[in-house]
Amino acid sequence: MIPVLPSPTPRLRFREMRADDLDNVAALLGDPEVMRYYPTPKNREQAQAWIDWNLRNYAEHGFGLWAIETHDGEFVGDCGLTWQDISGAREIEVGYHVRAVWQGKGLATEAAAACRDAAREAGVKRLTANVRSDNLPSQRVARKIGLAEWARVEAHGHEVVIFGTELA
Repeated sequence: MIPVLPSPTPRLRFREMRADDLDNVAALLGDPEVMRYYPTPKNREQAQAWIDWNLRNYAEHGFGLWAIETHDGEFVGDCGLTWQDISGAREIEVGYHVRAVWQGKGLATEAAAACRDAAREAGVKRLTANVRSDNLPSQRVARKIGLAEWARVEAHGHEVVIFGTELA
């Protein structure tokens, strides 16, 4: 697979996370509103581990969750591609987190669509999104970028909807 950073969108640009993103990532992943569908918000140490995980993903796979920011450089959140185990199969998932102040403006959809396109250009055959059944905003994003419901599974004590599409 050829690593492909998503192309800029009309409102966003993508870049690899860096060590100096810790304050922004900690604020994003520590926000109870952003992390509503996770077991708990993440603390600063867990935010550092998140950055480190993405740095490993870039090195090992050529992709991960990228920092998304406005063209003026304001941090909006993260969005990208990661390997996930889904019912015993490894699939590439598009994932996204957007700061609460930026939610409801279509930015998660814009970023996720750019990541879908980058995945297609890189030769990814299938793309998924794993979304808790009660997370309707993220389900809307998945549908808007062309993913359809494939299955429902139990994970971490919650029903999760598996969305997916064939890219090639």
